[in-house]
Amino acid sequence: MQLVYNIKDKPKFGQLIVFAFQQLLAILAATIAVPSIVGNGMSQSAALFGAGVGTIVYLLFTKFRSPVFLGSSFAFLGSMFAAFAGAASAEAGYAGIILGAVFAGLVYIVIALVIKVAGVAWIDKLMPAVVIGPTVAIIGLSLAGNAVGDLTLGKVLTEVPTQEIVDGVIVDGTKLVSAASPYVALICGLITLFVVMICSVFGKKMAKLIPFIIGILAGYTAAAIFTGIGIATNNAALQVIDFSVFSDMKLFAIPDFSFLAAAKGLSAMDGKYIATVAVAYVPVAFVVFAEHIADHKNLSSVIGQDLLKDPGLHRTLLGDGVGSIAGALFGGCPNTTYGESVGCVAITGNASVVTILATAVMAIVISFFGPFVTFLSTIPNCVMGGVCVTLYGFIAVSGLKMIQNVDLGENKNLFVVAVILICGIGGLTVSFGQVTLTSIACALILGILTNLILGKAKTSQAK
Repeated sequence: MQLVYNIKDKPKFGQLIVFAFQQLLAILAATIAVPSIVGNGMSQSAALFGAGVGTIVYLLFTKFRSPVFLGSSFAFLGSMFAAFAGAASAEAGYAGIILGAVFAGLVYIVIALVIKVAGVAWIDKLMPAVVIGPTVAIIGLSLAGNAVGDLTLGKVLTEVPTQEIVDGVIVDGTKLVSAASPYVALICGLITLFVVMICSVFGKKMAKLIPFIIGILAGYTAAAIFTGIGIATNNAALQVIDFSVFSDMKLFAIPDFSFLAAAKGLSAMDGKYIATVAVAYVPVAFVVFAEHIADHKNLSSVIGQDLLKDPGLHRTLLGDGVGSIAGALFGGCPNTTYGESVGCVAITGNASVVTILATAVMAIVISFFGPFVTFLSTIPNCVMGGVCVTLYGFIAVSGLKMIQNVDLGENKNLFVVAVILICGIGGLTVSFGQVTLTSIACALILGILTNLILGKAKTSQAK
């Protein structure tokens, strides 16, 4: 694609701030979702701070040649749960998740050193376009359900009665669901989606470069109008945004950094617990390694430069690994390169690394300011869902573009692509205790095996 800003380009300061804010909006929801899911008092602000620090570390290791933001990794959710579950106290759990990030980072470092010596030619042979293309596509397609699900959800929650059967007995309970009508939320999501698309396709100058900001503002405005009417008429079905969170907001607050709690729990750690953490984190690191390659292949196709060769896969791995350690030290969450960030680069044509650096700095700075973090947290699911339809869609399409020169008339290639797409979209996962191979990892592994087996069969037939 034609880039508006290349890797080394530096937008003007005013534009840079706006571009950085757009990147921040693209990665925000997922980055703060991980600490929310894990619970145990983990701080969303600290996770945002850690993501900023991790991204800066990554940029330093990659010599500022890879324009992507690193945010909280969902792949390590099971590992983080295991670290807290096996800990003697919450503080020891914090020590465990930081130690786990160190273990995962060390895996990346070791692999990076091996690649530095052995090169990346073997990766191109092991994962050619016919394998990596559909794998990148399913990164986007596997997230499609999340985007579509969010389109009908608001931020205001209400309790509804539930019933479930436990040991043959019907037990009454409650659960929290979106109070807003799904149709109202959908309207806000679709407004966001179409404004993003219109700005990206028909926009001039800045409008074309910041379609996400304009789209989110449009969707948020619509949601605010519905919410205002809902509050005035006492109609919960129209209330999309939860403005009540502003009542407990602090103007300035230092995030609850993970290392502060971890320092209190170090004495409670023993050899058995350390081994438990290692088993929970190390295998997942190898899974995320495969996704790391897919992400960087995708980003390479977007910017028209092979990042596995320049700055080199060993550098991107070192940046990812050490960045994860640094991010977890502050926010508790290991980091990973974000598909949302890649999608933002692809749609806007802005591959400026300076923009990514500014985004990282912005994430660090705003993590201290309550009003800004609170405002960002009020952006309703439906609005972010509208944005994510485009982001995840671009990831999927960029993967499919990688196989446009692959001969799908040849059965070998057809089977490789088919296996990856069906297993990935179908959600095939395999669990070994606390370790789960994600659908993307399973699809990639099966694709590699299919390509190797059918490739050998073709060779043997030729002989």
